[in-house]
Amino acid sequence: MTAAAPSSESMFDLMRAVVRRVPRGRVTTYGDVARAAGFPTCSRQAAWCLKKFDPALPWHRVIGKGGKILLRGPSGVEQIQRLEVEGVAIAGTRVDLRRFGVHSKRGDT
Repeated sequence: MTAAAPSSESMFDLMRAVVRRVPRGRVTTYGDVARAAGFPTCSRQAAWCLKKFDPALPWHRVIGKGGKILLRGPSGVEQIQRLEVEGVAIAGTRVDLRRFGVHSKRGDT
């Protein structure tokens, strides 16, 4: 018997669980969230699942490939402010992933 493909809801639940574990003052990428949740080719879905977040979800700790802040407008400003409050240094629209990044591995969920 083959396993059923996970529903989009369970995929998003797994991705949100990964985001909840990103420590204060650290960041991860959408791609790392997707990989850690078991969906290595779904970084866009990782970004999408954060659009419908609960207030306790540290959504601001998830950034784009290469450390880039991808959000624009008020959301981008809020993300930068939240990260700076946590001690994350931002140069322009980039975070140094070597210094502040946490890379999730598959099974860390």
